[in-house]
Amino acid sequence: MHRHIEWDEPGSASVTRLYASDPNADPTPHTGDIISARYQGCSVRIDVRSYREDDAVSIGDVVAIINAQGQRLDSRGKLHKGDTVRLPDDKRAIEPSPEE
Repeated sequence: MHRHIEWDEPGSASVTRLYASDPNADPTPHTGDIISARYQGCSVRIDVRSYREDDAVSIGDVVAIINAQGQRLDSRGKLHKGDTVRLPDDKRAIEPSPEE
């Protein structure tokens, strides 16, 4: 079973927005891909196990939680490393740059 998480809005880091103007891009995640999202100010990396095209949602395991200072955490709020989560495409975010 997966854990329900209220993901942060990706804002300018939105994967959906980044690829919206490129008709040749296919940002659809595949099994084994690592995708990112934001949660309570942290960057979260998820190892994709499956993708549901009908509702544009990835299901996968949390493999890293990284705070704004670049420290890796075992948990943040309700989210723990190893949790299985659902991540809608509109909540996916590109990785922050080291300056962020």
